[in-house]
Amino acid sequence: MTKPPILLIAAATLFAGGPSRSFTGVITDSMCIANHKMMHISPDSKCILECVKASRSVKFVLFDGKSVYQLSDQQMPAKFAGRKVTITGQASGNSIQVVKIAEAK
Repeated sequence: MTKPPILLIAAATLFAGGPSRSFTGVITDSMCIANHKMMHISPDSKCILECVKASRSVKFVLFDGKSVYQLSDQQMPAKFAGRKVTITGQASGNSIQVVKIAEAK
């Protein structure tokens, strides 16, 4: 049996991504992020859902109080709008490849 070339193994590892980790923050929208007052829509969860629904360029994001993370999944976050969650996934820069979302304890 022949051994696979080292370059092939390195490429496969690179494309597989890093290990999953947890990120905790609030599911919000990419337009308002932490300040939903300018839209005059209450509560915040309703503002988030309306902003995402109104524009294709506005997306669900995770805000941890300092950083904003783009989320690969734009369906699952809808039921957590405005709530503190823990997301399990792989990070790449300021993006998270979402594996799981659960309400934070």
